[in-house]
Amino acid sequence: MSEASAKPYLVRALCEWCVEKDLTPYLVVRVNDDTRVPAAYVNNGEIVFNLSTRTTHQLTIDNDWILFSARFGGVPQDVAIPFSAVAAIFAKETGYGLFFNEPGSGQTADGEAPAASPEKKNTPPTRPSHLKLVK
Repeated sequence: MSEASAKPYLVRALCEWCVEKDLTPYLVVRVNDDTRVPAAYVNNGEIVFNLSTRTTHQLTIDNDWILFSARFGGVPQDVAIPFSAVAAIFAKETGYGLFFNEPGSGQTADGEAPAASPEKKNTPPTRPSHLKLVK
């Protein structure tokens, strides 16, 4: 994860907001070689976790990983998710949240827009043709 990425801070903030508002934070994860998740619950390369305090034990969200243990089919398992695999976090009840684009979709791997090319930085902004000056 890039040092400048805001993704860990945004995920923590949304998770805390959900808890304060008595909502259920859901985390969507794109499973890859770096994720440690229960394989039986992966669907189309993704898995969704309920991060509420009732369903997770020792939830830790640092700047690189989301770590917790939870019961799956009655069996406790440790889960480790790098932020590069986080696709979304949202409130189950309202759908309000953040959805991060996949790499190659016009954004960088950490969900931030790529820097503008040098040619575009130096071109002056054009004036929209549909606006009129009102006196």
